[in-house]
Amino acid sequence: MSRLEAKKPSLCKSEPLTTERVRTTLSVLKRIVTSCYGPSGRLKQLHNGFGGYVCTTSQSSALLSHLLVTHPILKILTTSVQNHVSSFSDCGLFTAILCCNLIENVQRLGLTPTTVIRLNKHLLSLCISYLKSETCGCRIPVDFSSTQTLLCLVRSILTSKPACMLTRKETEHVSALILRAFLLTIPENAEGHIILGKSLIVPLKDQRVIDSTVLPGILIEMSEVQLMRLLPIKKSAALKVALFCTTLSGDISDTGEGTVVVSYGVSLENAVLDQLLNLGRQLVSDHVDLVLCQKVIHPSLKQFLNMHRVTAIDRIGVTLMEPLTKMTGTQPIGSLGSISPNSYGSVKDVCTAKFGSKHFFHLIPNEATICSLLLCSRNDTTWDELKLTCQTALHVLQLTLKEPWALLGGGCTETHLAAYIRHKTHNDPESILKDDECTQTELQLIAEAFCSALESVVGSLEHDGGEILTDMKYGHLWSVQADSPCVANWQDLLSQCGCGLYNSQEELSWSFLRSTHHPFVPQTCLPHEAVGSASNLTLDCLTAKLSGLQVAVETANLILDLSYVIEDKN
Repeated sequence: MSRLEAKKPSLCKSEPLTTERVRTTLSVLKRIVTSCYGPSGRLKQLHNGFGGYVCTTSQSSALLSHLLVTHPILKILTTSVQNHVSSFSDCGLFTAILCCNLIENVQRLGLTPTTVIRLNKHLLSLCISYLKSETCGCRIPVDFSSTQTLLCLVRSILTSKPACMLTRKETEHVSALILRAFLLTIPENAEGHIILGKSLIVPLKDQRVIDSTVLPGILIEMSEVQLMRLLPIKKSAALKVALFCTTLSGDISDTGEGTVVVSYGVSLENAVLDQLLNLGRQLVSDHVDLVLCQKVIHPSLKQFLNMHRVTAIDRIGVTLMEPLTKMTGTQPIGSLGSISPNSYGSVKDVCTAKFGSKHFFHLIPNEATICSLLLCSRNDTTWDELKLTCQTALHVLQLTLKEPWALLGGGCTETHLAAYIRHKTHNDPESILKDDECTQTELQLIAEAFCSALESVVGSLEHDGGEILTDMKYGHLWSVQADSPCVANWQDLLSQCGCGLYNSQEELSWSFLRSTHHPFVPQTCLPHEAVGSASNLTLDCLTAKLSGLQVAVETANLILDLSYVIEDKN
């Protein structure tokens, strides 16, 4: 008998944030996510040292899922960000950078964690209340009767992902396709509670991005030989569809939800085949035009159906089952027994299509709430990144439909919010503290750390040594390139603010980001004519940004409140 090793005691570490190892690893994570941020963010290549898949990305969802994080504190941070991204798709890097900055900034102050957490909650509440208020100076309404703001929102997402490698023309083309694909998922006669359809992304690699397109309905990829064997369906009315989620291969080990009763001395294979043919006879007698099967259809059943002018397609796969159910109105059939008439659905028409080197069987719906986005790209790496970006954009549009507001992007919301917090804490601290026991001095310290954290996120947008300024009227961000000449008048160098709403021709004064200046009240209540006249704004999703802000502050508070880390070494 082998000797049993005695259990090791758990390792207990107090005040984990004070250790050099934790600070170093937190700093490394911050540098990784910071360097990815924005349209000019640097790409990261993640791979296993022993080979395998190589991921090139600057997106938080791909980055954090491929990073191996071992320290418990970093796990809390990365898991919080991943949970946020899984629910909202956007603003993952913003959340991670802000959280890291908050932790670093408040550690230098020497205040107790209880005080820091309490005041951080007050400031978070102030931010959310302001961003949701009618007087907010960085929030604009999204009008779904016009495509202008929606295109700005989609374009902003695409341009913030440099690994997609899109030209300006390609960006405009893909933005329009994403918006069209989203609009196709909205029912035409929707009243009250809306149930959205689905956009399916179909890969077409080694093709030009500009060849991407959107089609209503579902594309089933097939070989050219398979398509040639399918009989053309000619019918003026809608086509009747049966959808099977069980195998029709005659495999005895998989009979779905039903049972096969076999008499003594009868061949099992023949009994199952007879039952399959009986099923085929019912499909023919019910005037079914199209049989779709998730798994395999027995060749004899296929032949029987083809003889009776019924088109049969198998090996559809589990991915298309839900969209097919929605589009056709079928109830997936899971047994070989008698079929209920309510299980059948319909499609408007079918046809064949060819895109690039691929052939498809195209199901055209009665009502186009399911569509296929054929996404082209030059290689696997850029296609993977572009697919992820398109999924993010589609999700953001869904969130915006639910809450039709957007925030000004390009860093302008963060600088505007920092200016608002400084003004509020300097001129009206009582409204923030209310009955709290914290002093105004403590509030000023934490507010400055909070605003500095927001401004550090904005500073992460600059990767080439340029300068970042803020104006003293709107509190917006302005960028100056690194190789710009020295001039006495900033107006000669600056053109537009980060979001594109304001230009430098106005009478404005500027200061460097994070420079010391007297708190000012940024102009609130955006003028409608200013928003309406701007056709190329950079925008962020309000819902995703609010969640990211909340997750960043709450995660920072959780980490700051940790007194011990206990690790089981067994």
